[in-house]
Amino acid sequence: MMINYGLEGIRVHEINILPDERGLFAEVMRSDWADIMEDKIVQVNMSHSYPGIVRAWHRHMRGQVDYFLVLRGAIKICAFDDKTKRLVEIISSSSKPMLVRMPGTYWHGFRNVSNKVSLLVYFTNMLYDAKKPDEERRPWNDPTIVPVEINNNKADPRVNKPFDWFCPPYK
Repeated sequence: MMINYGLEGIRVHEINILPDERGLFAEVMRSDWADIMEDKIVQVNMSHSYPGIVRAWHRHMRGQVDYFLVLRGAIKICAFDDKTKRLVEIISSSSKPMLVRMPGTYWHGFRNVSNKVSLLVYFTNMLYDAKKPDEERRPWNDPTIVPVEINNNKADPRVNKPFDWFCPPYK
């Protein structure tokens, strides 16, 4: 089932876990997954984050696309579009693994929302160039990130306010 998050190109593919008496097995990325894979992966990175840590906001201006996979803990992945003022929020965890496709032109980042260290592996379609990084950055608590809707919901009580990574769940 494909979910429309309101920003073009953001997709989620749930990972199928196959447990047996030895442990478990899962395919985490396949080039024939037409629902999510449209980029050639050229680099794989790992991010280890302590509880409560926010790694945001940044974007890539030369076409980088990231594919996020949480291997330990739980994270809140967010993307914000300056043009439409829409925000996407996806909770991903090791207990329900998913591959999240993030077009780099959106401001994006994540927060470890678990009470243990999180481990995120992400795949990219472009090599990192330390001499000429493909990144623009904003502070994690930038008051100009004010969504008019979150996940297509204009009635979310957090809209029309500066985005707060630490706002407790309201559901």
